[in-house]
Amino acid sequence: MEQPWYKQFWPWFLLFLTVGVSMLTLVRVAILTNHSVHLVTEDYYKKGKGINVDISRVNVTKELGLEAEVRSDGNSVVIQFDKGELEHYPAITAMFAHRTLPDHDFTKLVTSDARGQYRITLDNELQGPWFIELTPHDEQWLIQGRVEFPTQSAVQLSN
Repeated sequence: MEQPWYKQFWPWFLLFLTVGVSMLTLVRVAILTNHSVHLVTEDYYKKGKGINVDISRVNVTKELGLEAEVRSDGNSVVIQFDKGELEHYPAITAMFAHRTLPDHDFTKLVTSDARGQYRITLDNELQGPWFIELTPHDEQWLIQGRVEFPTQSAVQLSN
């Protein structure tokens, strides 16, 4: 006596494997399209040309003796700025770039208090590694560095 095909083990086993792999593939494609990682910049040529400009701005920073330290205080970021040979504490543009999440990047224009502290208040506390660039309005100099947030101790931004 021979059983019909739908009562045998092997057709169902092969069908289950095929459907299972297809479903897992669709789930993986959905996850990757919703959470893509942007590690390569699209305008790499412009970025490469901009490196030479950044180096000259970093040299101006060293000549003026400018330094900055960054720390976090809850949902605030505090930048302690040493103005070096500058006459006053300038308004600076602080650019925060996340390593792998470009949609989280932001830029803030901040001014200092009398002690040279710049405070940026955010909606949420920063988490993870961030690249920070500090520039004045005229973009004559540049201070940059990487900071792992949250951090209670001050982290020196080093060019």
